[in-house]
Amino acid sequence: MNGTLYLIPNTLGPTDSLDQVIPSHVQQLTSRLTHFVAENAKTARAFLKQVGTAQPIQEIAISELNVNTPPAALAALLAPLQAGHDVGLLSEAGVPAVADPGADLVRLAHAHDIPVRPLVGPSSILLSVMASGLNGQSFAFNGYLPTDAAQRAKRLKELETRSRQEKQTQLFIETPYRNAAMLEALLGACQGNTLICVATDISLPTETIHTRTSAQWKGLLAAGKAPDFHKKPTVFLLLAH
Repeated sequence: MNGTLYLIPNTLGPTDSLDQVIPSHVQQLTSRLTHFVAENAKTARAFLKQVGTAQPIQEIAISELNVNTPPAALAALLAPLQAGHDVGLLSEAGVPAVADPGADLVRLAHAHDIPVRPLVGPSSILLSVMASGLNGQSFAFNGYLPTDAAQRAKRLKELETRSRQEKQTQLFIETPYRNAAMLEALLGACQGNTLICVATDISLPTETIHTRTSAQWKGLLAAGKAPDFHKKPTVFLLLAH
């Protein structure tokens, strides 16, 4: 009989209060597993050490699945499941398989009739939509936008147009050290009445979430009141009228 693939959420950043973001039953289930798939074995062990494990952590099997994993290697990751072991798919941050390479393994598990069970935990995407005040009935996550300035500006205008036509909230992320450049690009591409939310360090003690119009953001930046988001994980959201 196949084991179960558990989708285990991680914190969205360093925290001393694990219980505030990871439910106790998720921690308890995680602590008893002996096989894991994670993006990075070292950081996965650090998380498991914080959760606590039923057996010595050096005896726990952790296989890596990240952007460098070739598709041909996925089948081998199913072997423990097919041998009857339960396996935890652990995200580097947030929930697995959402903006995360784990989705490929989940799809393969379904193809082999392996049970998949998602566990409750923090998702920066959903939490930012909840806190933004923008349209939570219709929204789209667009991942990373182009790094080329011209292509990025074009893409932002496309997303603003789509948002206006479909009344749909558009979400995207950026490499943390480029957050300031992303906000400036947003303000340069969007009309003055477009709502923009900047959600930083969600669920962490340093969390900040602010929604303003593009024109209001321009005024804040001109006054030297930029968000405190340098090198901090941030979700950007827009809703055009």
